[in-house]
Amino acid sequence: MNARNDFSHFLSVQTRWKDNDIYGHVNNVEYYSYFDTVINTFLIESGGLDIHAGEVIGVCAESHCKYAGGFAFPEAIDAGLRVEHLGNSSVRYGIGLFRRGEETASAIGWFVHVFVDRRERKPTAMPEPLRAALKSLHVELPA
Repeated sequence: MNARNDFSHFLSVQTRWKDNDIYGHVNNVEYYSYFDTVINTFLIESGGLDIHAGEVIGVCAESHCKYAGGFAFPEAIDAGLRVEHLGNSSVRYGIGLFRRGEETASAIGWFVHVFVDRRERKPTAMPEPLRAALKSLHVELPA
């Protein structure tokens, strides 16, 4: 499940000068920033998540990245997003980072958000507009 057509939502993410490390490629920690960027842009634009004043926020419970190829500045990355599991207060995303024009991901990962009450930081059901947006990206994974 690391092909471009395994993802239905994409965001172009531009690498930055600071992303390259001394070895001349994007450092591994930056990939997680790209994950955050595609996820949160989708949540804000499509799910109506109010990151500044909303009662519900998403916190990262776990994440993983498998590297198959590298990126370097200056390069635009196509970040693919899908929902692999949708619970009451949690969601597991699948993310693929693609080089322009390539069909196989250069990095593939997953990221789990737990939605919590902003003040109490206890798990809470995600708002319906957010759930509906996430449901639109849900895929059935092969067994």
